[in-house]
Amino acid sequence: MSAAEEATAAAGTEEDSSTRSQVVRRFVQGDLASLRVVLGLVVIWLIFQSQNDRFLTAENLTNLMLQITAVGLISIGIVYVLLLGEIDLSVGAVSGLAAAVMTVLNVNHGWNPYLAIVAGILVGTAIGLLQGSLFSRFAVPSFVVTLAGLLAWQGALLQVLGSTGSININDPKITGLANTFYSDAVGWVIAAAIVGTYAGVILAGHRSRVAHGLTGEGLTPLAVRIVLVALVTIVAVAVLNSDRGVPLALLILLAFVVGFEYVAKRTRFGRHVYAVGGNAEAARRAGISVNKIRIVVFGIAGTMAAIGGIMAASRLLAVNQSSGGSELLLLAIAGPVIAGTSLFGGRGAVWTALLGALVIGSISNGMDLLALSSAVKFMVTGGVLLLAAIVDAIARKERQAAGRV
Repeated sequence: MSAAEEATAAAGTEEDSSTRSQVVRRFVQGDLASLRVVLGLVVIWLIFQSQNDRFLTAENLTNLMLQITAVGLISIGIVYVLLLGEIDLSVGAVSGLAAAVMTVLNVNHGWNPYLAIVAGILVGTAIGLLQGSLFSRFAVPSFVVTLAGLLAWQGALLQVLGSTGSININDPKITGLANTFYSDAVGWVIAAAIVGTYAGVILAGHRSRVAHGLTGEGLTPLAVRIVLVALVTIVAVAVLNSDRGVPLALLILLAFVVGFEYVAKRTRFGRHVYAVGGNAEAARRAGISVNKIRIVVFGIAGTMAAIGGIMAASRLLAVNQSSGGSELLLLAIAGPVIAGTSLFGGRGAVWTALLGALVIGSISNGMDLLALSSAVKFMVTGGVLLLAAIVDAIARKERQAAGRV
């Protein structure tokens, strides 16, 4: 080999090493959090499948999709709160109260089911706006405001339910939210619509960037992303169709995730949320109404908590004194954190609500299949949340060391 060839080979080796080093650095700093979560999800599924061969069956995966819907919807609101660098400990109680209001109005007072659903959602919105206003107006830490809310709204739930303690839901329009499944043909139409819409949005964004002279990804990476989404969609629909079909509940969850992801990444309001979470004082000096952003975000959290609670009541066909309790709050917060949304604010994506719900739901579902006790489930879930928080803290420290916040 000539000296020139040796030099070229050495340069290529150094470039490959540099590329690998950059990938590892981005992985540690949290820029590739989604990849980390997907890899973790694969490992979790393989472990539970090795322990119980029912885990990856179509029936159990369909049940998993239904189980994560309520948690995923609540987590969407939690993502926005976390982007501010705040916390909302009341979402579990709010979800139970909203579901109770809807059920009492529909069952006990004969309200139209759609009006009852709207009333339940408005209760969550009002609570979120109230807590956001108290937090912003009086500078009371969000932890304290929402902790007080957790206690108060649990009491309100008991008051709304009254002496009965439990109310069954019989209206098919309400129960159908979580118990409607589409035929195979409709499922494939939905799959085609999802892939087509995703490809259209991706390619339109690419054309827009090119038209404005902005550099970005080439067509090959975009094509790879579209193919990956198409494969995942096709496999998911095939699995769901082999059981009961594509559930309406999953489509509702995906619609909210896509909608709020668009708001977070493509609108002025979304950019302001990231700005306030990254540095509230700098955002204020830039002319952003910090208090208004905070109030609206907590209003979103309350609204999504109510929607999640209504979906949970629809799946369980009842509301009782424990609605919104147990581990629901833990799961709703743990999911986005595990999936990469930072506890320190300013970093994350709404997609982490879905990914996190999948991870935390898979762990819970797998432990149920293995008939593990509630004590073990709580300890494992708590350990996973702590590990995710530690990883988030390490990633933030690495970004600070690299001069990036």
